[in-house]
Amino acid sequence: MNNDDEKFFEELAEGRKPEIEVDMAKATSIKPKISVEKDIEIEEESNDYDGPEGQLTVDVYQNENEIIVESAVAGVDPDNLDINVTNDSISIKGIRHRDKEVKDHDYFYQECYWGKFSRSIILPQEIDPDRATVKFKNGILTVKLPKLDRKKMKKLKVKLN
Repeated sequence: MNNDDEKFFEELAEGRKPEIEVDMAKATSIKPKISVEKDIEIEEESNDYDGPEGQLTVDVYQNENEIIVESAVAGVDPDNLDINVTNDSISIKGIRHRDKEVKDHDYFYQECYWGKFSRSIILPQEIDPDRATVKFKNGILTVKLPKLDRKKMKKLKVKLN
C-alpha cells in the first residue's frame, strides 16, 4: 500500500472525508447508485476471526416484477452467509475463511478479502420479503425480491348469498 492509500484510510478512520482526485479526462460516465447504508452494529459470531470487516460488493438491478441483488462470494461456505430481508431493505453478512496462513512478507499482491463482510441496502421500492428467493451458484449469490405494487388495484365482485 502506498503513502496516498495509507493517508486515505487514516482520514476515513478518523471520521474525516478524504480528498479524492478524479481525472475527468479518464472518467467515462457517472451513473447514479442506489442508496447504501452500512451496518453499524454487527452481531458477534462464534469464530476465530477478529480482524476488520469488509464491505460486500453488489450489483442491484430490476426487471418488471422484481429487484435482483447479485454478489460474487466465491470461497464462502453458504452456511457462513446470513441474509435478512424486510419490505424495504436487505442485509447480507458473512465470513470468508482462509485455508492456509501466508506471511505478509511472502505476498507480491494481496487483493482478495478474507474475513467478515457485510452490506445493507435500502431498496428503491417496497418488496414482498415472504416471496424472496436466494440462489448460490458458481460463487455468485443471487437474491430475487418480488416488487409490491400498492398502486395496483384489484376489482372485487360482490356476491349475493
